[in-house]
Amino acid sequence: MAKRDYYEVLGASKGASADELKKAYRSKAKELHPDRNSDNPNAESQFKEVNEAYDILKNVEKKAAYDRYGHAAFEGGNGASAGRPGHGGQGDFSSAFSDVFDDLFGDFMGGQRGGGGRSRAQRGSDLRYNLHISLEEAFTGSRKTISVPTSVTCTPCTGTGAESGAEPQTCPTCSGMGKVRAQQGFFTVERACPTCAGIGQIIKNPCKSCGGAGRVDKERSLSVNIPAGVETGTRIRLAGEGEAGMRGGPSGDLYIFIEVREHALFQREGGDLFCNVPVSMSTAALGGDIEVPTIDGGRSRVKIPGGSQSGRQMRLRSKGMPMLRGGGTGDMFIELSVETPVNLTSRQKELLREFEKLGEDNNPFSSTFFNKVKSFWDGMKSSG
Repeated sequence: MAKRDYYEVLGASKGASADELKKAYRSKAKELHPDRNSDNPNAESQFKEVNEAYDILKNVEKKAAYDRYGHAAFEGGNGASAGRPGHGGQGDFSSAFSDVFDDLFGDFMGGQRGGGGRSRAQRGSDLRYNLHISLEEAFTGSRKTISVPTSVTCTPCTGTGAESGAEPQTCPTCSGMGKVRAQQGFFTVERACPTCAGIGQIIKNPCKSCGGAGRVDKERSLSVNIPAGVETGTRIRLAGEGEAGMRGGPSGDLYIFIEVREHALFQREGGDLFCNVPVSMSTAALGGDIEVPTIDGGRSRVKIPGGSQSGRQMRLRSKGMPMLRGGGTGDMFIELSVETPVNLTSRQKELLREFEKLGEDNNPFSSTFFNKVKSFWDGMKSSG
């Protein structure tokens, strides 16, 4: 039986480019794979035919010979010069299929498309540091010195991992690729090289200080600038201050997460501050002036109107927190809390009772409330 034209087998035109041929092969290979066609007795032979065709056409010299002489280019003595496929004309299946294996499964298996293996230098990990500061420090901004346990570049070997500065050598197992392949049936399985752990290089004489890693554990002191206006959750990135890379690779970054501690006097909501201020019953009734603290350490005089009730708020403009990156300044809100006197003397109690008798029209909220209560009870009686 005469062989079918290789371009026809792949479903590609004769002038197809290498990328077009690979795309056509990948489509046909997935379509005709025996595992997907268990009910088709011809699936395996068709699958091998597709691989044989692609094995020829993916090679520039073989393709040129086939385009000129057809199948005759690989019969008899011509096969030696043109690169005759082995195994009775079935084609070098493992070679052909492994070329598209990276496209189909490379990322899933941890490989890198395009070959070349992994670089010996690996970037260091990023680090996180939780920094607690006071509300005053968040208001003014500050500079803090922190100690960070991390990995730093090994000084004796300058990060190479080799003793006396010797250069690492190419791994003999994977030839520097960092990965090895093994044939399993129709598939080529790719995994990290067991000799070099996927790095592609080995060190015959590792550095005594770092054991060949190129880095050592050490606690570092860093100075961190805290800008004014930060709040809990603010993240500060220090580029290159994270863990040192492996074998001279670049360092990771250090991320500092800010947490502002609770304050004894102020509660914060964004850029605004709230301060609960107790006032005496007489001050709330008669009115007067009080001094309140501000976050900058100063004092502000606030006028309390006569007849003020608990919960009344007064605003001090621009006495709050600065906004991060120059967005202005928040306000400060004073919330009054009228304090009921305790531990009264006999004379004080007597005066309060006398005041109570004279104060029928001095409690408008109470009068309104009890009038509503009376109406409620009267309504219940009439409905009953």
